Amino acid sequence: MGINFRGATFERSYGTSAQLPESTLPEIAFAGRSNVGKSSLLNKLCDHKGLAKVSQTPGKTATINFFATKEAYLVDLPGYGYARVSQSERDRWAELIEGYFNQDRNFALVCSLIDIRHPASALDENMVGFLQEAELPYLIVLTKGDKLSKSKCGQQRAALKRQLGVADDVPMIVTSSLKGSGIDELRKTISEAIL
Repeated sequence: MGINFRGATFERSYGTSAQLPESTLPEIAFAGRSNVGKSSLLNKLCDHKGLAKVSQTPGKTATINFFATKEAYLVDLPGYGYARVSQSERDRWAELIEGYFNQDRNFALVCSLIDIRHPASALDENMVGFLQEAELPYLIVLTKGDKLSKSKCGQQRAALKRQLGVADDVPMIVTSSLKGSGIDELRKTISEAIL
């Protein structure tokens, strides 16, 4: 009995953490840099092209977006680290992300998205370090796996695991929103997290 991802619907967007509703279902949060491919991944995960708005301009997700399934909420956090917005806007995003994690919520799993083509950024390292310190259940989703050969993906995965100090029991799933690779494994891992 897993999550019916295909039944996911957009529920609401929130611009400040104070607006967030009470946590009534397990929540699967998605965090990552603003151009890591979060919206594309969510759409592929739910098999629904237009569920999360995919933008050509990184940094467009400036709200926390809730997508509902019967079993859980999928929570799309604002992408971090996009330089071409004002400092006040970046502060607001940081407040949103921190405000979300500081609340007493039903965190089932946090999916930390990292582009497999590059070393993790300082912001990625901070995010993973925060999840480790807060002892939140998390996994690493390596995006854009179609851009590298299979052997290069393996090398990059190992290098990122070392760089981020990820324990052996933390899943690191190589995915491609374009080709769909790794998506079934991700669905299975998320479904297991809410049981």
